[in-house]
Amino acid sequence: MSLLNSGLLIGLLAQQAAAWGDLGHETIGYVAQQFLAPKALAFVQSSLGSTYSESLGPAAPWADSVKYETAYEWSQPLHFVDANDNPPTSCSVEQTRDCGDDECILTAIANYTTRVVDTSLSASQRQEALKFIDHFLGDIGQPLHVENYEVGGNDIDAKCSGSSTNLHAAWDTGMLTKNVDANHGSSATTYASYLVGEIQSGSYQSLASSWLSCTSITEPVNNKRHTPSIESDIRNLLTVRAKDTTITPLECPLVWARDANAYDCTVVFPFSKDEDACTGTYYTNAIPVIDLQLAKQGYRLAAWLNVIFDGATNLP
Repeated sequence: MSLLNSGLLIGLLAQQAAAWGDLGHETIGYVAQQFLAPKALAFVQSSLGSTYSESLGPAAPWADSVKYETAYEWSQPLHFVDANDNPPTSCSVEQTRDCGDDECILTAIANYTTRVVDTSLSASQRQEALKFIDHFLGDIGQPLHVENYEVGGNDIDAKCSGSSTNLHAAWDTGMLTKNVDANHGSSATTYASYLVGEIQSGSYQSLASSWLSCTSITEPVNNKRHTPSIESDIRNLLTVRAKDTTITPLECPLVWARDANAYDCTVVFPFSKDEDACTGTYYTNAIPVIDLQLAKQGYRLAAWLNVIFDGATNLP
């Protein structure tokens, strides 16, 4: 699989780097594809067509491939949310604090959710909305795309198997690629099949239903006025948007961003400068988190699209 050159992760816009790289995003898309309900699957196949092999996998990296083009430069801030917390001491994400000018991944997911079902838009516009959802539901599970500290880890020098890099790039591509090369035949489809198996009958089977929860025990987004769900999130969004063009904040993506951000305190930033992230204890601790987050986001992506098109998650 083609991987994003880590050189793009360095520079003025470094925080807008590609979470997971092509390999990770494709894996998330392929995982989601296996859990799509009938109407969601039909829309995905007809919308993406032969250009993307009718699959969320090949379409998932598109948003990264265009964001440096003049026509799509506006999309760069939508790939992340700058959590102004204090890892590894404390980790948190707050939309009002961290989503500058309401332009971040949280509002982007809401916006493209409304656009993907808007039949007044052209087929190409709805396809674009689908590809953004495909991508952003992956980005929000990458711990360094929901973090502002040291420019999301870009300003922390690191090594990966002896090669100089930065911590963000190590998480995007370095550790993930090493793991997939060593254990999954260097293939996103093989890796995705492994994760799907873990969800259906393996180590994730008992956890998967909890991944769809939109309730945060430590940082509730609504003071327990109701029990948020993907269904209520999307229903409320589409109902309000039909009457008002304001982008309604969503509860589930915020909870999922907090879920990923918590790893910045426990796994990501307990890191020594110039440490080799792709060897030793750091790598050993990181790989289970990477596996878990990719599986989670594939499952959540399927649930999100199932609710949009089939009215329910249709997942255990």
